[in-house]
Amino acid sequence: MENAGNGDLCIFIEPYGEDFYLKPGEVFTVAPEAEGIDVWFSTLIWEGGITVWPYEDGDPTKIVLEYTVTDANGTRLECGHQRPPKPGGSDAAELG
Repeated sequence: MENAGNGDLCIFIEPYGEDFYLKPGEVFTVAPEAEGIDVWFSTLIWEGGITVWPYEDGDPTKIVLEYTVTDANGTRLECGHQRPPKPGGSDAAELG
């Protein structure tokens, strides 16, 4: 996946809901951990991001649970990569 836009793009990978943020011009690759699996992707595009479901052999009931996300240099990325900070004052106020 490549972010061809002008702002950050969130890639949300299911079924775990892991998030990775691409800066403009960045490229990430999502691939199965195990070799030899024919992976298909179901995608949902939403404002500011893409949700991806990886599954085997065109069968959406066979979700790929073990996958890697790497950048253009092949560096493995962790969930939350480049996640922006929460906006100030977004925490709920405690009730007394």
